[in-house]
Amino acid sequence: MKMEWTPQEDGLREILTLLRESQSPDTATQRAVQQKLEELNKYPDFNNYLMFVLTKLTTEDEPTRSLSGLILKNNVKTHYGNLLPSVTSFIKTECLKAVGDPSPLIRATVGILITTVASKGDLSTWPELLPALCGMLDSTDYNICEGAFGALQKICEDSAEALDADTTNRPLDILIPKFLQFFNHSSSKIRSYAIGCVNQFIIQRSQALMYHIDSFLQNLFLVATDDDAEVRKNVCKALVMLLEVRMDRLIPHIDNIIEYMLVRTQDADESVALEACEFWLSLAEQPICRSVLRNHLNRLVPVLVRGMKYSEIDIILLKGDVEEDDNVPDKEEDIRPRFHKSKTHTIKTAIGNSNSTENGTDKDDDDDYDDGDDDGSLSDWNLRKCSAAALDVLANVFRDDLLPILIPILKETLFHQDWDIKESGILALGAIAEGCMSGMINHLPELIPYLINCLNDKKALVRAITCWTLSRYSHWVVAQP
Repeated sequence: MKMEWTPQEDGLREILTLLRESQSPDTATQRAVQQKLEELNKYPDFNNYLMFVLTKLTTEDEPTRSLSGLILKNNVKTHYGNLLPSVTSFIKTECLKAVGDPSPLIRATVGILITTVASKGDLSTWPELLPALCGMLDSTDYNICEGAFGALQKICEDSAEALDADTTNRPLDILIPKFLQFFNHSSSKIRSYAIGCVNQFIIQRSQALMYHIDSFLQNLFLVATDDDAEVRKNVCKALVMLLEVRMDRLIPHIDNIIEYMLVRTQDADESVALEACEFWLSLAEQPICRSVLRNHLNRLVPVLVRGMKYSEIDIILLKGDVEEDDNVPDKEEDIRPRFHKSKTHTIKTAIGNSNSTENGTDKDDDDDYDDGDDDGSLSDWNLRKCSAAALDVLANVFRDDLLPILIPILKETLFHQDWDIKESGILALGAIAEGCMSGMINHLPELIPYLINCLNDKKALVRAITCWTLSRYSHWVVAQP
């Protein structure tokens, strides 16, 4: 009978001391600890000690145990090929035992370690992993079910192609229908995990998912109005991706989906609203966009313009830029506009993926959105940028047909007393410049002097966006006698 590995007391004490010291704020101490940890990698069972601290040493505080697991994860990443088979076997065995640890932090750390071992060592070298995790999903112990799902979601993210390959005996044939069963689980976290796992296989058109596509859609619709924001966000992500890869399945439901996305684009949770807003970017690239969206524009356009207003969080991040500083000369960075860059999405939803699309958007125009945000204060893709990008691409699809809806909104926003609403109106005016240019020409003799006057606005953010919007109409301006 094989003896189970047990740590030496002295070795365990030394490693625990190092783990505690590594949490010291002192740089010199951290450097010394790092050097010592590197030296310990020369000892074959060092990683066993780290695994023991993570999974067995329940008397130790959770941050120290988790840190031990993260150091082990880094060792696996860097030195996997040099680990002894007995060490990798010990890590794999102990990981599966610890999937349902009572601590959410330890469960999450174990999940990260599992997917690192699986991706570095190849799923085929750990054949018992997926059946074991799949079996744990049916556990009546919530911690085991949640821990298994957390690990599976990480594996689905990191090894999606491997899971769909012939070399792994197509585990998705079992996993996909299994995941679908959990869309209506009583725990919102489990529901979110289940949708998140399936979402990883949409873009690659996984054979197993395509076989169950109708069941997937049916289950998605059932949780579309879920109370949990993460669940709603994952539903929106799924629909955006399905728009690209299985439009045929969405068309029978497209009006209801558009209505749903209109509501979700106004979701109280901005992360949900952002995912929903991606839908309009993706829909604009589809040949059916004009026919299916025409009757919804009168509701969609106001939603997008409202989404272009700086959020409260944006304003906090921008700090001094929202102050009145018209008496201070502008530096170059002060008038760099903070608006939308096109997002590099996992699917091709950003503006213009080829030089031109069937709807007439031009890739070269994307250069207009590459300024701003280099200071990092608002560099993340957010609802404001996505809303502006969506209005831009829709203007390229609908052209001047957008103006009867948009002109009244512009009249209200451009002359609004609140600076942030006024600023969003100027952004909207710039966003439609290319798509609606011919229809805007009659309005420009009045609008250009208005914009030039806005260059003296008390707010730097208004002056900045005005510079950009003027640049969008500059070819008309210079052509005037």
